[in-house]
Formats: sequence, C-alpha cells, structure tokens
Amino acid sequence: MPRLFAFLRSSLRVEVDTHKAEVMAGHSDASEKKSSDATNDVPIFNAENLQNNMKIIYYSRTFLSIIGGVIAGILGFTGLSGFVFYFLVMAFTSLGLAAKAKFSLHSYFDCWNRIILDGFLGGLMSFVLFWTFAYDIVHIF
Repeated sequence: MPRLFAFLRSSLRVEVDTHKAEVMAGHSDASEKKSSDATNDVPIFNAENLQNNMKIIYYSRTFLSIIGGVIAGILGFTGLSGFVFYFLVMAFTSLGLAAKAKFSLHSYFDCWNRIILDGFLGGLMSFVLFWTFAYDIVHIF
C-alpha cells in the first residue's frame, strides 16, 4: 500500500490518566472521600498523542478535500452546489473521525470541537484547486 495512505491506516492514540486530588480536610469519612474523588478527577493527556491525533485529523481533512474536489469537478458541480458538496464532505469526515474514536471524543481529544471544527475550512483551498482542475479537464478540454 502506498505511503500516502499510511495515515489512514494508523489509529488514534489514547493515553488519558486521571489524577485524583487529595482531600486536605482533617476529618473526612468514606462517603465524603468517594464524592470528593469523583469531583476532583482531572484528565491528563499526553501531548505527543494529542499532536498525533490532530495531525491525523488535518491529513484526513486535506486528503478528503482533494478527493472531494476531484469528484465535484468530475460531476460538474458549479457555483454554490460545489461548496455545499464540500461542507457535506467535511461533515461526513467529522462523523467518520468521531466513529474512528468510537464516539468517546474526550478519550482522544481535550475538547469535542477539535474533531468537529478544527481544520474544517483548512482544506477549502485544496478543494477549490482540485475542483476547478478536474472540472476544466473533464468539461472544458
């Protein structure tokens, strides 16, 4: 399989550790300790894994923007219909990435909008470039 598709085969990395804060009160019984442990859980993420996950998102969005642009050009979309197609491709990409993360986004990312919104407009220029290129080759020349 070509090296270009290696990022699609790689899986998201997860390494979340919950840090339980100690209760500094002098007198606490077992019920207070259970409730304080539940409220003081702070997820700690590995920065390298977060960077890798974000890199996978950007590569996937760029790759699918290029593929979507070529498909939009071949199908002959012009004007607003091409941009609607781009936003549909990006919505399906977000859904696919969330499915890849098994819909537990907080296990792989620090917030949900990392997978939904980050890079949403980043591939727009690649989409337009390949959209016009494929349209010109198929429908004009």
